[in-house]
This record gives sequence, structure tokens and C-alpha cells, in this order.
Amino acid sequence: MLGPVILAASRSDRMRRLISAAPVTKQVVDRFIPGESVDDVVPIIEELTGRGLELTMDVVGEDITTPEQAAAARDAYLTLVDRLRDLGLGERVEMSVKLSMFGQALDGGHELALANVRPVVEAAAAIGTTVTLDAEDHTTLDSMFAIHEELRKDFPQTGCVIQAYLFRTEADARRLAGAGSRVRLVKGAYKEPAEVAYQQKHEIDKAYVRVLRVLMEGEGYPMVGSHDPRLISIAQELARQAGRKLDEYEFQMLYGIRGDEHLRLAAEGHRMRVYTAYGTDWYGYFMRRLAEKPANLRFFARSLVSKG
Repeated sequence: MLGPVILAASRSDRMRRLISAAPVTKQVVDRFIPGESVDDVVPIIEELTGRGLELTMDVVGEDITTPEQAAAARDAYLTLVDRLRDLGLGERVEMSVKLSMFGQALDGGHELALANVRPVVEAAAAIGTTVTLDAEDHTTLDSMFAIHEELRKDFPQTGCVIQAYLFRTEADARRLAGAGSRVRLVKGAYKEPAEVAYQQKHEIDKAYVRVLRVLMEGEGYPMVGSHDPRLISIAQELARQAGRKLDEYEFQMLYGIRGDEHLRLAAEGHRMRVYTAYGTDWYGYFMRRLAEKPANLRFFARSLVSKG
């Protein structure tokens, strides 16, 4: 299985240097990350929303080592909010944030991350949109869920992400599936030990369906994060069984993957949101995209052969 190997490489400084230096890398990265600045991605935002899609925007960068970097990450999101306000797209574009980027791993990181993310959530609410807290490795989740709970006291529309491959997730889903909640379910893209997570694809897929059923039968708003055609069909059937209308759940997929499917689902009347990342610190995000799906790795390998 190459996925765990790639995830290990995502934390290797040596591999970061090698891959970043490869001449073809930028061309391949552009498939998943369409720009480094807000100005770069504004045309993408306008194009995708103009085609009936919604977006969630992620400013990439998780290797935060100082409070100053965490504050800069906060400010990057506030700049994004300003541009969304100017574009009049607050109701079509939300934001996804990783609390590690806001200083969660630093000394006093829980309080620091909460202090940094709150202004972003406040600014998002002011333009009619919201923020979803991305899940990271399992050691960070208790802090993430506590921050999510705190933010929802004032901003109940704040969303969070749960990962199907973790043993704890079905219980988390039952706790989170109450009225007004917004929960994105993904398979999971971090290297986790066998003590806390399923390791085999078929086990993860079965867990995904179990958790998705909990969310669909709950009172919240499920966000189905998957590119898997079979899981998408199952999600539609579970929504039908739960009596959900098309605007009572949504699909989410990554920018650069299955773009035709984005448009097909939107044309059928589904809410379809494209997870779109941008920024200069792209390495960790890029490597997880390669690890998630063998086709992504093959795409990268072919590019290295043909362009390198």
C-alpha cells in the first residue's frame, strides 16, 4: 500500500526539498491548488460559482512554529473574507480552516487557536457565510471539538469535519448530529496507527456508510466529502430513506478531481461544494491528495516522466 508511504513522506523535510525542486512539480500542483494568493484564485471563485457550484476555501499551511505565523494565518483568512464581501459571494463561498495553522500545536495552543479563529468566524458571519473546522490527526481532535463547541455558542452555523477511518467517529457523529449542526464526513487522510483507525479500504468504506447513516438520520446538515461513485450513490439513497430534500445535505469534492461530476451533481439539483485550496505552503496538502487516491499518484508519476 503506497498511501502510508506517501503520508510518511509528507512529514519528511528531505522529500519536501526533493519534490519542491522538481521542475514539473508546479505544473502538477496547479491541478489541485490553483494559486498562491487571493488575487490568483478570484477568477476561479467567479468561474465555479458562475457554473452553479459552491466553494469552501482553504488557505494552505500547517507548519506553524511561532505565534506570529499563526497571526499571519488568521490575517490571510480575514483578507479572503474581505474579497468575498467585495465579490458579493458570501452566501456561496465558505471557508475551511485547520487549527494547526492557527497555532494549536504551540505552547498554550488550544487557547491561541481559539483566539485566532474566532475573528475569522465573526468576519465570515458578517458577510453571510461560515467556517468549517477541518479534522487533522487524532491527537488534535479533542481540542478541535472543544473549540467547535465554544464557537457554536455564538455562531451555531460553524461546521466541523469527522473522519470515517477512526474508531471513535461513529460516537462523535451521534453527538454532533443534532439540530443546526453542519458536519462534513471524509474517509481520512492522515497516517494513523492501527490502535485508533481502520487500515483497510473495505473497512473504511463500511465505516463511512455507518457514520453517514447516522448523519442522514440526524437533525443536522450532512456534508458528504467523497469522490467515490459508489459512496455518492449510497449517500443519495440514505438521504432518500431519511426523507431529506436536496437542499438538506450537500456533496463536497476537491478542486481538480472529478470536475465533470461536480457539474453533473449540481445540474441534478444537488448542492455541490468544491474544496479549493490556495497558498504557498502547499506541500502537506499536495502529498495527502496523492495518498488518498492511486490515480492522483499515477497522474503525478506520468507527469514526472513526460515533463521532467
